[in-house]
Amino acid sequence: MSSLESDWFVYILKCCDNTLYTGITVDLLRRVDEHNGSPKGAKYTKARRPVELLYSEKCDDKSSASKREIAIKKLSKIKKLELVG
Repeated sequence: MSSLESDWFVYILKCCDNTLYTGITVDLLRRVDEHNGSPKGAKYTKARRPVELLYSEKCDDKSSASKREIAIKKLSKIKKLELVG
């Protein structure tokens, strides 16, 4: 299955400094591993390792995942934590 046909996810990570990071991916486990120990991890999370996956949400496609990511990034930290539950 190509990434065009794969499920997309929006996710929230908790960094070691208690900040939150939001992103999108087609492979949650791989992406969390990248954030924790790979040069492919985001610049933001590289300085805040280890990270922990707090939340993920399945999306229909990359476009809807990107739109949801933007919406989540606009939320306050309190609202993001409420979303996480």
